[in-house]
Amino acid sequence: MSTPRVVIAAPASGHGKTTVTTGILAALAHRGLAVSPHKVGPDYIDPGYHALAAGRLGRNLDAFLCGEERIVPLFLHGAAGADIAVVEGVMGLYDGASGHGELASTAQVAKLLRAPVVLVVDPSSQGRSVAALVHGFATFDPGVRIGGVILNRVASERHEQVVREALDEIGVPVLGALPRSDAIAAPSRHLGLVPVAERSAASVATVRALGELVDACVDLDAVLDIARTAGSLHAPAWDARVEVGERVEGRPRVALASGAAFTFSYAETAELLTAAGAEVVRVDPLRDEALPEGVQALVVGGGFPEMYAAELSANVPLRTSVRELAATGAPIAAECAGLLYLARSLDGQQMCGVLDVDARMTGQLSLGYRDAVAVTDSVLASEGQRVRGHEFHRTACDPTPVGTAGAPAWRWAGGSGEGFVRGGVHASYLHLHWAGAPHVARRFVAAAAGIAS
Repeated sequence: MSTPRVVIAAPASGHGKTTVTTGILAALAHRGLAVSPHKVGPDYIDPGYHALAAGRLGRNLDAFLCGEERIVPLFLHGAAGADIAVVEGVMGLYDGASGHGELASTAQVAKLLRAPVVLVVDPSSQGRSVAALVHGFATFDPGVRIGGVILNRVASERHEQVVREALDEIGVPVLGALPRSDAIAAPSRHLGLVPVAERSAASVATVRALGELVDACVDLDAVLDIARTAGSLHAPAWDARVEVGERVEGRPRVALASGAAFTFSYAETAELLTAAGAEVVRVDPLRDEALPEGVQALVVGGGFPEMYAAELSANVPLRTSVRELAATGAPIAAECAGLLYLARSLDGQQMCGVLDVDARMTGQLSLGYRDAVAVTDSVLASEGQRVRGHEFHRTACDPTPVGTAGAPAWRWAGGSGEGFVRGGVHASYLHLHWAGAPHVARRFVAAAAGIAS
C-alpha cells in the first residue's frame, strides 16, 4: 500500500498536536479528499475530534496494547480507500511506554509506517533556540524523518519571522504558523479534552474553525507533498474475522453502551464482536429506559459517568434492567466507567447495584500501561492469561465488606488483585484494546451464546 500519510508529532504534550491534526483533517476533508484519521496511544477523546473533522472513524495505533506486529495491519484496515492518512502522535515524539525504550512511541509508529513526521512546535518564549530544539529531534533517531515544522501559538509576525529564519539555518522547512487563538480551543477537564459527544454543536463549530485556521495558515499542498514521500507498506490489512477464528453460532445479541456518558470505545471492539458471531446493538444509559429486546450480553466501556451520575441514577428502569440481566448470569464486561456504573453507588448517587461496591471521585490520578494476568476465570479470560492494558482514572472503589463484591479480575506488578469477577460479570479499571487480545471477543460471544441456549 502506498497511501500518502504523515505523522503529526511534537516535542512534548501541550504544543498543540490535536489542534493542528484536527485542523489539517478538516481542511483536507473540505477539499474533498477522503482522509483517514489515526491516533498513537491509548486515547479515546482525540479520535472523536478526528472523526468529526474527517467524516471517517478515528482509529488508534498502540504498539503496547496491540503489539507492534499489528500496527501496519491495523493502519491498512483503517486507511483502506483513503486519499491520505493523518496520524496524530502521543506525548513527545520519542515518549512511549516507560521502561520499554521506544515501544508505543510516536517515533516507533512513524518508523513502522514508513511515514514522514511533521513536528508541531510552540515557540512561546523562544526565538532562535527553537532551531536547536528541532535539530535535536531531527537527529536523535536516524530512522525518523522530520519533513517540516508547523509553528503553533506564535506571538506576532516578528516572532514568526525570527523562528522561520532560525529553522532555515538548519534546513527544516516551516509549513505554517498558527497565531494564538484561545477562542477555538476545545474545553478540557480532569482527564483531558471534553469528548465530542458531549458538546455536539459546539464541537462542530470548533472543528470547523480549526479547519479554517489551518487552511489559512498552513501550506496544505506542502503537507500533501510530504505525505506522498511515505514508503510502501507490504502487509495484509487487519481482518477481525481472521483474528477471532471460528465464528460462534447462534448470533447472540450483545449491547454496547454508548452516548455521552460512555464514549470510550475502540472501533475494533464492535468489529471483533460482530466477526465472532454477535449481533451488536447500542444502548445509551442516559436516554434508553430498557436494554434492547433480546439482549444476551452487555459491554460497558469507559467514559465520564461521574459527570452524569444524577442522570444515570435517575434512569431507574435501565438500572433495573441491567441488574436483572446480571442476575441471569449473562456476560457483562465493564471497563472503568462501566465498573462505576455497575457499582452500588457513585458519589452518593445510586447506580445499578450489580456489585457491592461504592465508587467516588478522588484527587489522585491512576495512569499507565499495565502488564496484567487474569486471576480468575471469567467471560473475558481464563485464569493465568496475560494481557496488556491501560489504566486512566481519578476514582476509587470501596468494597464493603471486603470480599463480597467478587473475586479479583486482574493482577499486575506492584499491585494486589484488581477488579471484580462475579458470575458472568467482569468489571475492572483496566482498559483493553480488544484488537490486541482478540480471544477476548470470541470468549465473550461464546459465553453469550451459551446463555442463549
